[in-house]
This record gives sequence, C-alpha cells and structure tokens, in this order.
Amino acid sequence: MPVASLPLSLGALVGVGLSGGFVWWEVGRFAVPQVPVSLFDERRELFAYTAGLFVGVPLAVAFILFELSMGTGTLESALLFLAAIVAGGEIAQWALLRSRYWGRSESGPFYALGFRSAIGGIIALALVTQYFGTSSPTPDGIALALVESVAVVGLEVAGALLSGRARPGSGRVGGGPVSGGIFGAVGFFLIGLGSIAGETFAFGGAIVALLGAGLVYRRLRPTLAEIPPPGASAPPPPPKSPPSYGRTDRGRSEERTERRHRA
Repeated sequence: MPVASLPLSLGALVGVGLSGGFVWWEVGRFAVPQVPVSLFDERRELFAYTAGLFVGVPLAVAFILFELSMGTGTLESALLFLAAIVAGGEIAQWALLRSRYWGRSESGPFYALGFRSAIGGIIALALVTQYFGTSSPTPDGIALALVESVAVVGLEVAGALLSGRARPGSGRVGGGPVSGGIFGAVGFFLIGLGSIAGETFAFGGAIVALLGAGLVYRRLRPTLAEIPPPGASAPPPPPKSPPSYGRTDRGRSEERTERRHRA
C-alpha cells in the first residue's frame, strides 16, 4: 500500500466504520427481524446514508479549515467555517426531509439519522486522515483522534433528532433546526478547542461534546419507537360499491328514456 494512501485508508476505516456501524446497530433495531414490521424503508435508509456521504465531503473540508483556523488563532475565519459546518448539515437535513422521496412518511427521523451519521463519518474520515498525514502518531494522539471521531458522529446523530420536527402527540417539547444548530455549533467548538489550548483541553472538549451528544440522543431516542411503519398511518382507500343489479345510474336513465320513446 502506498504511504500516501495509508492515512486515507485509516480515516475511511474509522469514519465509515463508526457511521455504518451506527446505522447497522442502532437504526437496525427498528427493522425486521428485530421488530415485527420495519419502521422505515430499508432501501431509502441506504440511499439516505449514501447521500450523506456526498454531502459530508464539503462539510469535512470546512471542518479541516475550521481546525486550521483555530490553530492559527484566526477566530473570525474559524467561526465562519464553523457556521458552514453547522448550517450545511441543517440545511441538507431540512431539504432531505422535504423531498418527495424521503419526506412522504413518518419515517423521516430514521432517514435523517442515516444521512447525518454519514456526514459525521466523512468528517471523522477527514479528521483521522489529517492526523496521520501531518503528525507522527503517538498513543495519546491516536486516542484523541478516535475520541474526537466518536464525538463528531455523536454530534451529528444527536443533532439529527434534535433538529427534526416533533410528531403530534409525542409529548416532545422544543427542538427544531435552530436548537440543533446551536447544539452542533457548541459541540464542534469544544472539539476545536484542542487546536488552541493543547492536548489536555482537546480531550476535555471532545469528551464533553460526546457526553452532551449522548445525553441528547438518549432523551430523544424513545421517540423512534413511536413512529408508525410506512403506510400504517395512511387511511385505506374507500371501497367501490358495485351498482345495483350490475347497472350504472346512467344505464337506468337511458333505459327509461328509451321506454318513453317506444310509448
């Protein structure tokens, strides 16, 4: 394997492993055979994850530029790239859940989870690739890169649920794109603190961001089980009653007119 491709391969292993593992394990809990009826369309879930991989590429570039700006102390540029990361994810999810393909059922939160986990996986890929490509690996550095990668994926999947609209009757209060955006901005800023304050603060910021993502996801996770399967909430079409004696109203009317002419 060429030396130049080793950091990218390691990044792909971590990023795709974390995001794909989340979809397989966590989202898969709500699909057959884990439940009697799948609460989402498996094919659409796969396509949502694939779409997130493509959307994650420009957001990963913005994340790298955010960390570089934090490292050089140019706070204005760092905030600009941070806004691009957060706004890009929120706008992309908003568009996904209002599309004709993914937004026609109650299963939107599952598609948002797959979509945003893929975005987090690509950002984690960029994070790990940058570390192994620009630094001499150390045990502490490898551990930090892994913790930050888990935190990034956690922020994305927790933000996916926090940014989604609440179902009527779910009892959920708050949430929405603004809440999700603020949550993501604070989390990514904590991850970026390590570029300014050193390795100790980097571990602390990543762990705090990860714990916050875990708490938010744990609070909103029960709402997934309340989502009806695709098509279950749509009323069945009204049955078509056959006309009396196999004749239509128009046919009986024409028959009466014909009898009058004969008389």
